[in-house]
Amino acid sequence: MTNLKFDPVHSSLEFSIKHLMVSKIKGTFNDYTVDVTGDLNDLDSLASVTTINVDSIDTKNADRDNHLKTADFFNTESHQQITFRSKSITENKITGDLTIAGQTNEETFDFEQHGVSDNPLSSGQVTGFTVTGTIDREKYGMRFNKALETGGVMLGKEVQFEFHGEFAIEG
Repeated sequence: MTNLKFDPVHSSLEFSIKHLMVSKIKGTFNDYTVDVTGDLNDLDSLASVTTINVDSIDTKNADRDNHLKTADFFNTESHQQITFRSKSITENKITGDLTIAGQTNEETFDFEQHGVSDNPLSSGQVTGFTVTGTIDREKYGMRFNKALETGGVMLGKEVQFEFHGEFAIEG
């Protein structure tokens, strides 16, 4: 069994959504944890739980961030966290239960382990993972939108995300 300690300073969790049918708006979550247990040499043995503090959302626009926290989207008054609990991890996929705004759906995302490296600053070792994917925000009750006079809608249904995580290997 390998103990992996999440390193938030060397990790990132970003997302993007289509806006006005012509561009993408990007954002990040600044406060989240990722707990991983299992044997790095046996990906099938790995299990992970990701917990995201929704109030830490940052799209570089306070008005938009505040709107995202309302019942139109994340409803942080009732649901302050997003969670992802893995069910299986393979060489290139991770499947688990994603809970957003109180609604849970099984999702499968792309997964990549980036090997193991020595860390010259700690005399220990580190490993890294990348998880990328797309979710349908409407499956989680986020149906807020506006029709555009030119056709289409203000916000896309699909939200793309990218997680890059670094972990210190202990034990």
